[in-house]
Amino acid sequence: MSKGFKLLRIEYLFSVIIPCLLAIYLNNFDLADHLWILSGFAFYAITGNTLNDFIDMRDPDEKETLERVKGYSRKEIFVLSLASFALGSACFMNTIILYPILLIYLIIIIVMVIFYCIFKSLVIVNHIILGISHIILPYFMIKINAGSIFMNFLPVMSVSEIFILTSIAVVAYTGQMLHELIDGDSLSKLSPKMSQLVIWGVSFISLIVGIFMIIITQFYVFFPIIIFPLGIMYIFRKPREDLRGRYALKDIGIILGNLVLIYVFILIIA
Repeated sequence: MSKGFKLLRIEYLFSVIIPCLLAIYLNNFDLADHLWILSGFAFYAITGNTLNDFIDMRDPDEKETLERVKGYSRKEIFVLSLASFALGSACFMNTIILYPILLIYLIIIIVMVIFYCIFKSLVIVNHIILGISHIILPYFMIKINAGSIFMNFLPVMSVSEIFILTSIAVVAYTGQMLHELIDGDSLSKLSPKMSQLVIWGVSFISLIVGIFMIIITQFYVFFPIIIFPLGIMYIFRKPREDLRGRYALKDIGIILGNLVLIYVFILIIA
């Protein structure tokens, strides 16, 4: 395989595919009925990754990005981003014809991702934007594509779904905070003590929400979700000033995300 494929960063696809698969699993939808949306989001994830690199290439402090794109020009990276966007948009066409409201959802997602890529230094708010664009709205789109819609705009959601989706979103929120501390974005602008307090606060909320979710919904297959905030709280048992550039730690997070992706696939098949 060409070393150029590392530019696509397909290992990050789990971040947007998992919410879609959760919607399919929790509602017992047919996986085949949503392949176009899954494919579209896979291409859009590549679009976001390459667009992010296209922007970061101007920053000499982005050493990981510069190492990954070494030998490539910004124009070439932009071509990859544009091509994957075109392919993703083509995948969404059939679903948009059936449910035109999905076009509005897609536009909102695109605007949010572009905003995130340009203003990554924003603290906390940017993580919320990323969570909505990568978790909440993709989940909603799967529901709407299955015809589970009311008021011609919003998906029909059960109480169990709301609890599970909230729990997943909060866990992802804490993981993204750690990710950006390693990259030197967002929370790294705060003092180590303040970063610790913020991450401990969000991790504790994530842990409580996860425990309540399992008790109330009785979806015991989701019990691993409480392990993630515990792990992050352990990492930040003291203020950390040495996280920037700890890419091995970020790689572990990416691997865990892909293991969760495999786990959700198993849930659907089983």
